[in-house]
Amino acid sequence: MASSSGNDDDLTIPRAAINKMIKETLPNVRVANDARELVVNCCTEFIHLISSEANEICNKSEKKTISPEHVIQALESLGFGSYISEVKEVLQECKTVALKRRKASSRLENLGIPEEELLRQQQELFAKARQQQAELAQQEWLQMQQAAQQAQLAAASARSRYQKGQHGAEEGDAM
Repeated sequence: MASSSGNDDDLTIPRAAINKMIKETLPNVRVANDARELVVNCCTEFIHLISSEANEICNKSEKKTISPEHVIQALESLGFGSYISEVKEVLQECKTVALKRRKASSRLENLGIPEEELLRQQQELFAKARQQQAELAQQEWLQMQQAAQQAQLAAASARSRYQKGQHGAEEGDAM
């Protein structure tokens, strides 16, 4: 289990991530739960150690942001120099993936349609939407007009019946 002190619970690698890495690295090996927890704790401690050392190096160079070079220097100063070549390869892969993502995120470039054409299509869609809105407003107005006419006819009919009733009552009184 993770350390039971308050803030340390927030400072661990998600267990699911470690389990996935273990499965990918050792697909045919069973690993006990307490061994998995130990790996989580070791990874967390390793990251804490490296990041603390990188932070000190960053501060000594009067920088405010830890850079990959600070991490590489931290590995060297802590005796993990044998990891540096692999770390540099992974860093390069990360930069390549990030660059591909940035390129892929630009929808305009991926569509292969000139910006002027996209703007024309957008204006066309806006015009269609305005036309549909106008048609809906016209239909609502016509429905309101019909309802008003029906209400007027109903009122006139009621008045007519009332007046006939009044007129008939007057004739009955006269007899």
